[in-house]
Amino acid sequence: MAWVVLLLSGILEAGWAVALKLSHGFTRLGWTVTFLVTAALSFAGLAWAMRYLPVGTAYAVWTGIGALIAAVIGMVWLGDGVSALRITSLVLIVAGIVGLKLAASAA
Repeated sequence: MAWVVLLLSGILEAGWAVALKLSHGFTRLGWTVTFLVTAALSFAGLAWAMRYLPVGTAYAVWTGIGALIAAVIGMVWLGDGVSALRITSLVLIVAGIVGLKLAASAA
């Protein structure tokens, strides 16, 4: 269950990162509220998952999932550049997340 909560928290992390961008420095109320809600839920989920998972693993997976999804959203919908190096780097993040999950399962 901790892994499911961590995954959902990572998705919410990407949500608050994108909402932070779209809030334009907290000048757009709707996106500012979205940021606050998703950030609070994301951190709460991370905190709960850390009760059952090692801190390094939980934090790395949480940030990795958030970074991966935020980068994809940026490239697909927000006009961020797309390159072979970016795609390769995102694949390496996925490999790191999978590796940490496998290492935690083996421990």
